[in-house]
Amino acid sequence: MTATVATTVATTVATTTAATTTTEARRSHLLLKATLVAGVVAAVTTAAVAATAHAAGVPLAIDGEQIPFLGFAQMAFLGAVLGGLIAASLNRWSGQARQRFQVVAATLTGLSCIPSVTLPPDTATKLTLVATHLIAAAIIVPVLVRRTAR
Repeated sequence: MTATVATTVATTVATTTAATTTTEARRSHLLLKATLVAGVVAAVTTAAVAATAHAAGVPLAIDGEQIPFLGFAQMAFLGAVLGGLIAASLNRWSGQARQRFQVVAATLTGLSCIPSVTLPPDTATKLTLVATHLIAAAIIVPVLVRRTAR
């Protein structure tokens, strides 16, 4: 009788552990995929916005040096990857991953706009840079929020 109960408990624990591991692995895979897709979409979109603004006459220069359009894409993609890493960390170590991710994402988005406001000499470049930050965040953050644990 004791052996049967012990075997049943061990089987139940093993099944629960396997199910949890499978769920976490699936969540991690979905988060990775969402991060990459959101990063690519944000990269293309911010580069297109920058190119459009430049074509409309916005200099997009800091200290006389033109910001390359590829730089917009790279930074947007990097932002997505960092967001994905933060979401994955919170999924693993936080009981309130989604809520904490939203706070961290909003804070980092705000902080990322500070150089865009302080460095360029002209208002049009400042507005364009802030807009690209906000556009990238509007694309990336909701996707990653949906992939964080409640």
